[in-house]
Amino acid sequence: MAAETDEPLVVVGAGLAGGSAAVTLREEGFAGRIVLIGREPGIPFGRPPLSKTYLRSEEDLEGWYVKPSSWYEEHGIERLVGPSVVEIDPLAHSLTLDSGHVLGYDRVLIATGGRLRRLEIPGAELAGIHYLRTVADCNAIKQEVQAGGRHAAVVGMGFIGCEVAASLRQLGVRVTAVFPGRAPLERVLGGELGAVIAAIHRANDVDLVTGGRIAAFEGSERVATAVTTQGRRVACDFVVVGAGIEPEVPAFVGASVALSNGVLVDERCLASHTDVYAAGDVANQLHPLFGRVRVEHFNNAEKQGRAAARSMLGATAPYNYVHTFWSDQYEHKLEYAGHATNWDRFVVRGSLEERQLIGFYLRDGELRAAVGLDRGGDPELDEDCEMAACARLVDQRARPTPAQLADDAADLWSLVR
Repeated sequence: MAAETDEPLVVVGAGLAGGSAAVTLREEGFAGRIVLIGREPGIPFGRPPLSKTYLRSEEDLEGWYVKPSSWYEEHGIERLVGPSVVEIDPLAHSLTLDSGHVLGYDRVLIATGGRLRRLEIPGAELAGIHYLRTVADCNAIKQEVQAGGRHAAVVGMGFIGCEVAASLRQLGVRVTAVFPGRAPLERVLGGELGAVIAAIHRANDVDLVTGGRIAAFEGSERVATAVTTQGRRVACDFVVVGAGIEPEVPAFVGASVALSNGVLVDERCLASHTDVYAAGDVANQLHPLFGRVRVEHFNNAEKQGRAAARSMLGATAPYNYVHTFWSDQYEHKLEYAGHATNWDRFVVRGSLEERQLIGFYLRDGELRAAVGLDRGGDPELDEDCEMAACARLVDQRARPTPAQLADDAADLWSLVR
């Protein structure tokens, strides 16, 4: 373990990655000062329920806290809530808050997450146009729903858009979704499974407007119409935009810290300047298996935050997590293991038509990722499930034949070395 110093270990960003890191520093035995800086009110928590159970008022956030509020004070973690870090000087080992206060550090972890991509189009400033990142954002959308008899326009059908569209339909809101692709999640899951996701949303009466973008919003003080680039006019009572995020990178001065689509870090989450680390949505990591990746999912934020904390304390093990994530839409559950941005073959075990399957993404014969729709289990909860076997195969750079993968009679675990 790294030696303790007079200067604190500082975690910039109090989301899931930052909170997990601060807790891990203490749990791993570091007895010195730990400072956790976050702009949002409240304590670190996981965001998944904001588009699902919390949005539908089925669950509060208590089960998603990294630790209860009292834990931080009891374990001597100093929380600075509200201030922003305006610059970090790695040479001086200091950071400056928007109040002008300068705080020295021994080692610093950047866990600032991402900032929402906002639409810059006519009418974008109208009331009733919502984005979803914080609890306050979610509460504002819940207020819209409570009025009853509402029609929402959902812009974008990535994971946030899909989950919000599903939750709004479950709450009785009419939904029209506008997105540029041919099918929801097509970029991540491919055309075949994207078509299945589209069919699921259409079966739940979501009007999918494919191949278009929003050109303008219209209304008198409050949004009343979303106008697409194809000229379609979507009357709506409110809008939820799911246009994705960009890494929230603080300003560095005094030394060069390599940046490209986030903070570039090595296998141990260490940036290009000593004593600077990054984790979560802002970290573009050199992964031992996948190369350079920046991953925006809950499982990674939690695990990478913990791994970065251990690296700050002197651990040398690489962060080699085989990424997994999940999505709940209506009664359907999607599980994913691995990381594939391109592939040359998609193999199905099960049935696309029956919407119960495991799909395998291969590139040059190597299994890079797998996805389960209402099948395969949760690899984070069940180490013996089919999706856990898929994660092992990805980790082993396995090269199973398409016939082996498609054969439902063949146990996936029999392919694991």
